[in-house]
Amino acid sequence: MKHMGIVGAVVLFAACTRLEDVGKPPEFTPSDTAAEVAAMTYPVPGRSPTQALPSREQASLWSGGRGSLLGDRRASIQGDILTVVIEINDSASISNSTSRSRSGSEASAAPQLLGIPQVVDRFLPGDASLANAANISSSSNSNGQGSVSRNETLELKVAATVTDVLENGILRIQGSQEVRVNFEIRELLVTGYVRPEDISRRNEITYDKIAAARISYGGRGQITDVQQPRYGQQIADIILPF
Repeated sequence: MKHMGIVGAVVLFAACTRLEDVGKPPEFTPSDTAAEVAAMTYPVPGRSPTQALPSREQASLWSGGRGSLLGDRRASIQGDILTVVIEINDSASISNSTSRSRSGSEASAAPQLLGIPQVVDRFLPGDASLANAANISSSSNSNGQGSVSRNETLELKVAATVTDVLENGILRIQGSQEVRVNFEIRELLVTGYVRPEDISRRNEITYDKIAAARISYGGRGQITDVQQPRYGQQIADIILPF
């Protein structure tokens, strides 16, 4: 009974929280506490991109500084921003078929064995006889079929921030984007690890060059709420065995 009260309190709290959004659009996620903003606000000491160039390079048109005409402006330090290009066009089709058949037959008889069958037959009921002691047969048949068909197409671009530079030079990136249309928010989240040399001269990197990539594209709002089953139905689907 105590557990039922706890579950009821949790459901009631969740319902009250959702009632706060009735009649108004969903709120944006605060951006000032995101990891990418913290990386830009608090850069690692010694990695500041605004460090002064040596005096001999300040007057040179061919200096390698990031602010020069021909300088490398690709993201390379904590707080830098790069563009992640997501162009997913995957399809897969799998079809499997199995068939198995087996049959067996066993027979055992002892019509003559030192006269023992004739003696035993006198005490067996009915027409039972050791002349046909056992006759066993069995058969089994199994068939199975399965198929999987998947098709995904997604084309997006999102700005991501270098949140950390690992000791081996690998960049940890994180990007988020929220767009609100009427009462629905579209969310895009990207995290992962990239090599600086994989970033193009346009300061872009494709999703297939991001290690441990985590890409989330979804939304929240009134339309999403209608498409999702209620809490009670979700709990029933988990608990009920049938």
